[in-house]
Amino acid sequence: MGRQYFGTDGIRGTVGQSPITPDFVLRLAHAVGQVLKEKETRPTVLIGKDTRISGYMLESALESGFNSAGVDVVLLGPLPTPGVAYLTRAQRASLGVVISASHNPFADNGIKFFSAQGSKLPDAWEIAVEAALERAPVWAESAQLGKSRRLDDAAGRYIEFCKSTFASDLTLRGLKIVVDGAHGAAYQIAPKVFHELGAEVIAIGCAPDGLNINKDVGATHPQALVAAVKQHQADFGIALDGDADRLQLVDKQGRLFNGDELLYLMADDRLGRGDAVPGVVGTLMTNMAVEVALKARGVQFVRAKVGDRYVLEELEKQGWILGGEGSGHLLALDKHTTGDGLVSALQILQACVRSGKSMAQLLAGVELFPQTLINVRLAPGQDWKSSAALHSATAAVEAELGNTGRVLIRASGTEPLVRVMVEARDAAQALQSAQRIADTLKV
Repeated sequence: MGRQYFGTDGIRGTVGQSPITPDFVLRLAHAVGQVLKEKETRPTVLIGKDTRISGYMLESALESGFNSAGVDVVLLGPLPTPGVAYLTRAQRASLGVVISASHNPFADNGIKFFSAQGSKLPDAWEIAVEAALERAPVWAESAQLGKSRRLDDAAGRYIEFCKSTFASDLTLRGLKIVVDGAHGAAYQIAPKVFHELGAEVIAIGCAPDGLNINKDVGATHPQALVAAVKQHQADFGIALDGDADRLQLVDKQGRLFNGDELLYLMADDRLGRGDAVPGVVGTLMTNMAVEVALKARGVQFVRAKVGDRYVLEELEKQGWILGGEGSGHLLALDKHTTGDGLVSALQILQACVRSGKSMAQLLAGVELFPQTLINVRLAPGQDWKSSAALHSATAAVEAELGNTGRVLIRASGTEPLVRVMVEARDAAQALQSAQRIADTLKV
């Protein structure tokens, strides 16, 4: 049985349209409860959310669905996705649930799950849930219904966890940092983490109203961060996305560093301290320059499918701890079980403070290959995989690039898009080649 509802990062869509409707979400929670009860008599799940207005409605539906299956619920309120993962593990809960559509606009929302260990769940678990959705509900008897309570200090516990990942002999004192919370789940937490470690914090994107999450701010709109860093003459700028699991960083010159560069910095810092870094996992989208630079340092590099869950699977397979994506999803498995924008930011700041060098200085030997990424929106029912024009254009571009670049074409896991990426040493060639391929998909 394949997956009908689950994508690369849980279940996501437009609120009010299938499957992001309260009736489906109630059924989903009930089905998840049935799967949990196959192995546990009285499961407990934690539910956190971002700041979307639809979070209230979906939270209530989840709570009812779990309770109806005899599952207890602990409500965390607004909390970053990695915060839910951490508390699921710390509270010894059966499952963590996050109501969020991450970097998407407010009109979208989604549901994603974490295991009792605070990690993403495998495909087999999602398939089991979808199978349970096809079965008739099994309502718990009144005496066996689940109960709900609220964990009042969820944010405070997570703040302390984030701070614990920063070296105890270092401080951020003397640094001015702009923190952009994307009007999302970290709007209260992120400024406090950096302030409590000693930094002077200027907060932007930290005034959610339920409708403005990710709107012109955050990791997907870093221009606001760049402008604020320049305006306030700050030392660093840190941008998170709506659920704070991805990161973008800006230096005092206003230069933006993407996830590929930050991943290299995390590996470089550990190598500089004498730690063993046998290998690093990137994705099919990771810039070739990072692969070349790591291999020059004697570090293996492996590419996983796009999606932090696949990076995690590859890390576990290899027995390594560092991985990530250019989007800013970064994994340091000796610090956390999942990608965490705040923890990743602290790892980079730690490297800069310890070395006394800027991010640009630490990356002096890594010059990214130009990449062009074009998103092509598909028409309903469009069969892009069998397009002869697409295959012909792709083959021609690959022949022209030879060993000096690469082509990657993939479907989005969250939107009806095909992503066309071309990487080459020459920026003009990358742009022209990507456009040629993308044009074959437009209808």
